[in-house]
Amino acid sequence: MLFETILFYVFAAILLFASVSVVTSRNPVHAALYLVLAFFTAAAIWMLLRAEFLAIVLVLVYVGAVMVLFLFVVMMLDINLDRLREGFWSYLPLGATVGILMVAEMVLVLGGRYFDFLLPKPKDYGLTYNNTKELGRLLYTDYMYPFEIAAVVLLVAIIAAIALTLRRRKDSKAQDPSAQVRVRRADRVRMVSMPTENEE
Repeated sequence: MLFETILFYVFAAILLFASVSVVTSRNPVHAALYLVLAFFTAAAIWMLLRAEFLAIVLVLVYVGAVMVLFLFVVMMLDINLDRLREGFWSYLPLGATVGILMVAEMVLVLGGRYFDFLLPKPKDYGLTYNNTKELGRLLYTDYMYPFEIAAVVLLVAIIAAIALTLRRRKDSKAQDPSAQVRVRRADRVRMVSMPTENEE
């Protein structure tokens, strides 16, 4: 059995464990850390399959953007911050384990180029081969209609999310620029004559 196949099964086991832990974890911070590990392990599997572009997109989009959104939602929940700060060191073992696993995966996947005994040599597709170019060619030729349908579905989802969350506040004050332009000086300033008081 090739070392690459062993790595695939190890990464698949870590990915399954992290995915199940995301669903079964009661602590939202633990679930977010397991989700980061799941995304990163999936990117490592993409790297093993020589799909570097998909791996980088998975890390940048999901780990970099979606996880920030999830953590923002977790922090927006009604959580006692003092209690959360008190338990900061309790998250250290899990965070360190996730970090060590991610570093080990990077070393195993990216280190194969420097250590000949780890991974077999990649296939020689010629100097003109570029998997990003091939992915774009397939996406915009053979899978053009599914890609456009997915884009329309995402657009409808964005519009629906905005429409569902858009609420007009009744207590908000707004100014009418046209009414401000039509105003006259007599409407704004009024001279009032008051009797003077004699100081004794």
